[in-house]
Amino acid sequence: MIELTVQNLHASQPITEQQWEQYFATWIEQPGLSLPSAPGYEIALRLTDDQEIQQLNSQYRQQDRATDVLAFASIDESIPYPAGEAVYLGDIIISVDTAQRQAIEQNHSLSIELLWLASHGFLHLLGWDHPDDLTLAEMLACQGRLLGTIGVATATI
Repeated sequence: MIELTVQNLHASQPITEQQWEQYFATWIEQPGLSLPSAPGYEIALRLTDDQEIQQLNSQYRQQDRATDVLAFASIDESIPYPAGEAVYLGDIIISVDTAQRQAIEQNHSLSIELLWLASHGFLHLLGWDHPDDLTLAEMLACQGRLLGTIGVATATI
């Protein structure tokens, strides 16, 4: 089970909250992902603009520029989680402004770009990182597999 909180601060976002819930629920079920054992999971998804994401990027990453996606993981494997309770995985923040520009550059829809960025943020919540080309390639391949589970062909990305 996934409990998703979607804050849509950007009017042109084409994916409904119910669709987001279905996508994340599908991704949670995929084998090979390192998730703490729990009866359910919670994620916050915030769809915003370049101005807000730039402020957050500056505040938390000391990079005073807009970015496409930020992920703030909440999982701490050193802390035991109470049995029977949902685990809060963290926050994913996506700039719809940047996603729209990237969708145009990549010649695909805003929906596909948002899903690509959400899958990237989701993997960051699970502890994935990409400090080098090899780990980036592995992460991108996993993103492609996640998108395939919801019917998005990676050839369109």
